[in-house]
Amino acid sequence: MQTLTHYFLHFVFPLFIAFAFFRKDWKKVYLILMATMLVDLDHLFANPIFQANRCSINFHFLHTYYAMLIYVALVFFRKPFNIIGIGLLFHMLTDFIDCLMMYASCKECFSDASALELLESTSKMIGP
Repeated sequence: MQTLTHYFLHFVFPLFIAFAFFRKDWKKVYLILMATMLVDLDHLFANPIFQANRCSINFHFLHTYYAMLIYVALVFFRKPFNIIGIGLLFHMLTDFIDCLMMYASCKECFSDASALELLESTSKMIGP
């Protein structure tokens, strides 16, 4: 279920965002939202590149809290920068949801996660 949710949020839900909020240019907006997936290129700098159960939030340099502040700022610029900001923030939200799902199934697996405090506090807020 986690994998299905993750890929649905990365590839299908942006189509809803594009169509609901940018109906006139939804195709162009959807392509821009898909292009924001390039943010995952920062995974190539990790060692190992792929590690099961690794939370990318605050681990990879384009997934840090500092980078997210820049993505928030982009939302307040004109098109296409605001769309890029929306795409990047939604990407971070999707990855964070993925982290929460992994954390819920194995808390001890995340004992050294960069986003551990955020995972713990969010888990407490949303319940058991």
